Amino acid sequence: MSDRRLTPANGRVAAAHLRGQVAAERFVAGEAATLAAPVADLLAAPCGARDRQCLLGEAVTIYERRGGWAFVQAAKDGYVGYLAEAALGPPGAPTHRVAARATHLYPAPDMKTRERMSLSLGARVTVTGEAGRFAETPLGFVPRVHLAPLERPEADPVAVAERFLGAPYLWGGNSAFGIDCSGLVQAALAACGIACPGDTDMQESLGDAAQGPPRRGDLLFWKGHVALVRDAETLIHANAHHMAVTVEEIAAVTDRIAAAGEGPVTAHRRP
Repeated sequence: MSDRRLTPANGRVAAAHLRGQVAAERFVAGEAATLAAPVADLLAAPCGARDRQCLLGEAVTIYERRGGWAFVQAAKDGYVGYLAEAALGPPGAPTHRVAARATHLYPAPDMKTRERMSLSLGARVTVTGEAGRFAETPLGFVPRVHLAPLERPEADPVAVAERFLGAPYLWGGNSAFGIDCSGLVQAALAACGIACPGDTDMQESLGDAAQGPPRRGDLLFWKGHVALVRDAETLIHANAHHMAVTVEEIAAVTDRIAAAGEGPVTAHRRP
């Protein structure tokens, strides 16, 4: 059985490359688009539950527009779902990503002007010029210090994850405004140029099975949960216990999860 999260088909329409593999009324090549909102929920169905989120500048392929909703597949991880059609714009060519935990986009290169929007770490923008301490984009101005070129990935996923410390927990969240355990891992790895799927069960096949003591950058998995190892004793994770991104001792988290009836560590991976 195909995974609906990764299969661009909804019965009415399906991606052309799925012809002969799934049933659909129409098979289409799809239409390139880019997220034009700071952050948008990717839903399991129109007006349905949030599966994940997409950030400004991320590319998607639209397979159907219907009733104000777009049936899409995200380029970053292949996740399929529904986005509000109003949140989408034409395809773009981003040059930079937000490397700070969050930033603001202004109508002028002046921090005293009223911001147009807030952007999360991982959002993508197209820099067209510079104005003092600001980078100019088609949408406005962003502090240059908060941006990094897309072609220059970071080296340490844990250091990226630490920028989210204190960010509120949000089921299915992918931004500094709300994030869950798999969203944190994906954001940290993506900033380092490491492809990463969106959900914990998918992430459990990342990299190689690790042997021996955990080391920085490893992933530890429990039933429905994932965390990044900071060192031999501590980890960083977005968790519902604290409803935030926190650093904790590996032993304490393992004991707490076991006490809640969720069992032991299920996998130890090295991306």
